[in-house]
Amino acid sequence: MKVGFVGLGVMGGPMAAHLAAAGHEMAVYNRSPAKTEQWTSAHGGRAAATVAEVAAGRELLILCVGNDDDVRAVVGEALQALPAGAVIVDHTTTSAKVARELAAAAADEGRAFVDAPVSGGEAGAKAGKLSIMIGGEEAAVAQATPVIGAYAKAIKHMGGPGTGQLTKMVNQICIAGVVQGLAEAVAFTAKAGLDPTLVYEAISQGAAQSWQMDNRWTTMARGEFEFGFAVDWMRKDLGLVLDEARANGGRCEVTALVDQFYAEVQAMGGRRWDTSSLAARLMK
Repeated sequence: MKVGFVGLGVMGGPMAAHLAAAGHEMAVYNRSPAKTEQWTSAHGGRAAATVAEVAAGRELLILCVGNDDDVRAVVGEALQALPAGAVIVDHTTTSAKVARELAAAAADEGRAFVDAPVSGGEAGAKAGKLSIMIGGEEAAVAQATPVIGAYAKAIKHMGGPGTGQLTKMVNQICIAGVVQGLAEAVAFTAKAGLDPTLVYEAISQGAAQSWQMDNRWTTMARGEFEFGFAVDWMRKDLGLVLDEARANGGRCEVTALVDQFYAEVQAMGGRRWDTSSLAARLMK
């Protein structure tokens, strides 16, 4: 398929690489031209100088950018350049509001827009094993799914426009609570004078087990946080959660508290630390 890809960062770059490896005809764009040229040197395809250029003639345009405003700007430039019937797939984590807004705008122009946030982080993007939750019309989702399957281990259509983003919010609520509990457990282990390796071996096969425990316990215990999903990004995501909760009446007390703990981590200089750096504020 003729695919355009916008946003070649730590997530988008590997995802686009999987599409190239799958044989799709790729055109790519990043707002820093050097990154675009670096990607095409490694993976082939065509480097576009503008969003309109990357969208021209593409059957599918995939976005992995920063926030609501970035997505609005890209879609605004791309819509007229895309051929009729083209589908925009947005992997950015945004508000459900902007997903609904852009789905309506695309439909008015004879195109389609689906919100398709991902979970799995940089490691999942590199391995091609992301979990993707999609909101959008059935026909558009069916057109996009075989393509984005190149970097997915699971794809779930959640319903109409915005439901993918709402599901990603649920994902982030769960992560925030689990990571805070894990941070407290690691700090308690240290204060109690226990061997963190033995504690992990003792509890990781029972009810306490989680992906976060298996992948972050050891690095948290060592105070290693210079990797992974950045605190700045998590605070952006939790802000979306809390905005939506205020609108729908959802009670997210723990999520709001953890968001403030992340603010403390930012103040410690941990804006780019992994989300597991919640442990850092407890181990000062």
